[in-house]
Amino acid sequence: MRESFKRRALRGGVASAVLCLSLLSGCDLAPKYEAPKFIYPNGWSGKGVLVDGKPADDVPKGKWWEVFHDPQLNALEEKMLASNPDLQAQAEIFTQSRDIARETQAQLAPQLNGSAGMSNNKTSLTRLWRGANANSPTTESSVFYSGAATWEPDFFSRIRNATRMQKNMAQASAADYANLRLMLEAELASDYLGLRGLDAQYAVYDDSIRYYQTAVKITRLRQAGAIAAGLDVSRAENQLFATMASQSNVRAQRQVMEHAIAVMVNTVPGSFHITPSTNQTLPYTILRIPTGFPSQLLERRPDIASAERNLAANSRAIGVARAAFYPDVTFSLNGGFMNNGFDLASLGNSMWSYGVQAVEPLFTGGLRRAALQRAWSQYRESADHYRSTVLAAFQDVEDGISQTQAFADQQKQQMAAVDAALRTQRMTMALYTGGLTNYLDVVVAQQAALVARIDAVQAQTIQVQASVRLIKALGGGWDKVALPAVKDINPFGILQYDGLHHPRPAGDVDTRTGPADQDLSGATPANPPMKDLTAASSGR
Repeated sequence: MRESFKRRALRGGVASAVLCLSLLSGCDLAPKYEAPKFIYPNGWSGKGVLVDGKPADDVPKGKWWEVFHDPQLNALEEKMLASNPDLQAQAEIFTQSRDIARETQAQLAPQLNGSAGMSNNKTSLTRLWRGANANSPTTESSVFYSGAATWEPDFFSRIRNATRMQKNMAQASAADYANLRLMLEAELASDYLGLRGLDAQYAVYDDSIRYYQTAVKITRLRQAGAIAAGLDVSRAENQLFATMASQSNVRAQRQVMEHAIAVMVNTVPGSFHITPSTNQTLPYTILRIPTGFPSQLLERRPDIASAERNLAANSRAIGVARAAFYPDVTFSLNGGFMNNGFDLASLGNSMWSYGVQAVEPLFTGGLRRAALQRAWSQYRESADHYRSTVLAAFQDVEDGISQTQAFADQQKQQMAAVDAALRTQRMTMALYTGGLTNYLDVVVAQQAALVARIDAVQAQTIQVQASVRLIKALGGGWDKVALPAVKDINPFGILQYDGLHHPRPAGDVDTRTGPADQDLSGATPANPPMKDLTAASSGR
């Protein structure tokens, strides 16, 4: 009867212990996380340029640069995305963050170890304390094999919160990759459009130089006929050579811009060339880019997504800091067989031990409290950074809206100025040829016409570049759903031991590499020479 009561009491105690362990294992000390909620205006104002926007379902998505309808730009963007070293390095940072999360999560599983060994030992016949007539053995062998297991049940979710924190940080790393990719796409597009703007300026200078060369011939003929003074020739030559000097400066700027584009597309600048365009204006129309509502910006901007995921990770760090106030409990078990021969598989040769260890620091001089306070402070810091990122994003969009519209107006007004300046130039030259005015009026008219034409090209260039900045400010069609889900962060399967050179895909991060990455010549089977692409796109 007493034995039965003891057994029931033992079973009840075990059941109670299991229930307590189950309850403790579900204890999460991290605060409940919710992304900050901000109050937004109804729509974009653009400083009076635009009114409330409409849902931006037609905002350029994915290959947004195709809105410029330039095959050369499309080819450059594709090559940059395929082989840019900075972008590929950021993809590897994302892979490393996934591995760190997997390393942290591995602590939740029991850690199993196995060991085996053997030794053969001989002692000296004349060792100390061995008598002359001793018959004890001088040789002995030992063979053993054993296994050990340790497990931390994570009663207070220290490991689980650390795992969630690392997975949130991996998501932030994926957003950093998307942000860098968007920055590189926008930088390449802006540089390319700037280069085409320099081509147009060079063509304008070319046309003006031909005109000024004709003017120099006219002044020299008039001087030879004693109709004009040598001063007119000097003024004409000064205008010609000053314009040629300005053209040389544009050529230098273009070469530097071309070198920057070459590096972005993984090519040595010396072997890279984009055939210049001879158009005196840029072949791009004014884009009307819908902006949508401010609240949508949080879903489109990868830098905002990165800041929000870091905020979520820091909320989990609070749970890790809180768990440090509670004991760390570890279960351990090891056992095996040992014998001085090879007959191990018998109970007599078995060995085993098991135990439970709980460690609770009793006094640390404020160490854990300081760590907890620091965790709260880091959380608030990341919340402030998140809010700052959101405000900066709003500023980027407002700047883009204001600039695109204002620069479009500037472009139209500058073209009108060009028409007026060219009319003045033609009339003054006709008057001078007829002897009805002096050459100083011609020089003034020529300078005004040249400045107006260069300003018109620059106005068009900064207008299309402002369109690029606005698309970038709106996220370039990226959406938060492109972030990898928490369940997809693990870079490999539980029982996967092959194919570990590259992680399994997660989100829209491209970790592929290939032989073309090592080819810095800019001409591979998949990527023909850039000058050939340019010739094809320009119809020459």
